[in-house]
Amino acid sequence: MRWPEDAKDWPLTDYSRQILHRPHRWHVQEHGTGDTILLIHGAGGATQSFRDLFPLLAQDHHVVAIDLPGQGFTQLGAQQRCGLDHMAQDLHSLCQHEGWTPTLIVGHSAGAAIALRLCELGLRPAEGIIGINAALGNFKGVAGWLFPMMAKALAVTPMSASLFAATTTRSSVRNLIKGTGSTLDARGQELYYRLATDKAHVDATLSMMAQWTLTGLLARLDQITVPVHLIAGSNDRAVPPDVSEIAAKTLPNAKLSVIDGLGHLAHEEDPDAIANLIRA
Repeated sequence: MRWPEDAKDWPLTDYSRQILHRPHRWHVQEHGTGDTILLIHGAGGATQSFRDLFPLLAQDHHVVAIDLPGQGFTQLGAQQRCGLDHMAQDLHSLCQHEGWTPTLIVGHSAGAAIALRLCELGLRPAEGIIGINAALGNFKGVAGWLFPMMAKALAVTPMSASLFAATTTRSSVRNLIKGTGSTLDARGQELYYRLATDKAHVDATLSMMAQWTLTGLLARLDQITVPVHLIAGSNDRAVPPDVSEIAAKTLPNAKLSVIDGLGHLAHEEDPDAIANLIRA
């Protein structure tokens, strides 16, 4: 999406700014005082994912939310830097550039994997990491090779992002959200529709899928000693709760909370409950 043309009614843009730090032009939202909490969204989302959680946390913390490279309003500077390692490296460099020393990192879905990778790179938050429906497992069975192959094919196929963006409907976005086990209001659905119909955002998301691998990180989970609190929605159909259960048993200093009735977008469905868990 184009900044600032498409941002006029985007959530929380009063707290938005752009930061040119190689290789990307980052969109960040920053507000509040106190200990710093860094918010990292999942694949295909943006800062809008934290539109209701952000102001709750900013009441008593300094909160920073970022758009991942090429997604939302962050302008992608290098197409080949959309995988886990590269995004974590670039985000770590951004934090150093801005002087952000998070006390806590909150990652949703794939954002939780990025948060753990940040710890390995030296960004070790004193209060640890919170993973909301953390995507910390590889696909099983046929999907284990079919889905990554599809993502790679789509990412290198000319016009694939344009075709996806051009053919996406509000109905298809509504069904996709429903398929994750979550229920969002009309505003939440409309924001995802705007993302899904933006070619640059879709292209970056496809590139992230194509370059994504968790093999190395999963093999090292037992070496990550920072406190980790995994929050899973019992109704999550995108990353089932057992993914968090398995990860919690592997991480040396982890605990697990399963929230009844919430799906993959738990922090958008019930931001008050998630904010209370984060504060605790």
